[in-house]
Amino acid sequence: MLSYAETYQRRQPLRSRLMPLALTAVGLTAGLVSSQAMAVDSATLRLGHALHEDHVVARAYRHLADELEQRSDGSMQLRIFPNGQMGSTQDMMGQMQNGALDLVHASASNLESFDDVYSVFNLPYLFESQADFNEVVFGPIGEEIMQATRDKGFFAIGAYVAGYRSFYASKPIRTPADLEDMKIRVQSSPTTIRMIELMGGSPTPVAFSEVYSALQQGVVDGAENNVPSYVQTRHAELAQYFSEDQHTSVPDFLTVSTATWNRLDDEQQEILQKAVEDSEAYQKDLWDEVDQQSRQQAEEMGAEFVEVDKAAFQEAVQPLYEEYRENTGHAELLERIRDTEQEADQPQE
Repeated sequence: MLSYAETYQRRQPLRSRLMPLALTAVGLTAGLVSSQAMAVDSATLRLGHALHEDHVVARAYRHLADELEQRSDGSMQLRIFPNGQMGSTQDMMGQMQNGALDLVHASASNLESFDDVYSVFNLPYLFESQADFNEVVFGPIGEEIMQATRDKGFFAIGAYVAGYRSFYASKPIRTPADLEDMKIRVQSSPTTIRMIELMGGSPTPVAFSEVYSALQQGVVDGAENNVPSYVQTRHAELAQYFSEDQHTSVPDFLTVSTATWNRLDDEQQEILQKAVEDSEAYQKDLWDEVDQQSRQQAEEMGAEFVEVDKAAFQEAVQPLYEEYRENTGHAELLERIRDTEQEADQPQE
């Protein structure tokens, strides 16, 4: 089984081929610079995300900003707009395509609506272990998927661990039967919506920044996310039962405007890419620590972690895999992922 560091090292040659140092660009300081502008000696890039500022990935973006400034001797700056200041993730993706933002944080659930190749990451119970996740997301398959949207005006330049997503509500959810008639907040992902339907719940897309009020006002009965997000958003105050079915482990991605990338000169592209790589490693090391701290904080807030019948949830979503495999390309991708996971699980000499 390869460590994260070993997996990461294997990733670099492919990244060099897929993202040659002729990619990225001077930041658009409000999107007013023409797409034909030439690279200049300095660049200010604008990054938008909907995460709480204490979120592990948000902290990784601040680390990225520091690395970018240091590596460029101050000639490259990263201006971050957190907490959904620029709107929902979907809003920010549109702003990036229109030139108002250079980089946007998005999960595979958000990106599925732009290219359904990302839908594979939203399949429930896709990864059996963190090692499987690392091999796929940070390996050749992940790199190919990250490049899939270049013709749509952006692509993913970095990937981040996002833990396991589970249900939380004001009552325990131990089996799919407990989801009956419950409105569950989901991201705008067709695959996730279908998953909730198969489990017996009523999927209700709500912007991440609006989930607290949706829980408070009864617009939704519950939601699903990882433990750090559950605590940092204070959702634990309103939905005190965290039922650990661990249905998905959906990676987060940092996307960059293709126009922005192409306006950066070779040196700026290399600096940005290496700063992103540093932020990936930083976030991976930080994740386990924050997850454990968040569990303790959740219990201090009165939350209860609930054991579930995971096999029942896995059985409920099998039709989703059958539907997914109806697309030949999807079936081939899933087979490649299963082969990669088997290789990752083989004992190393």
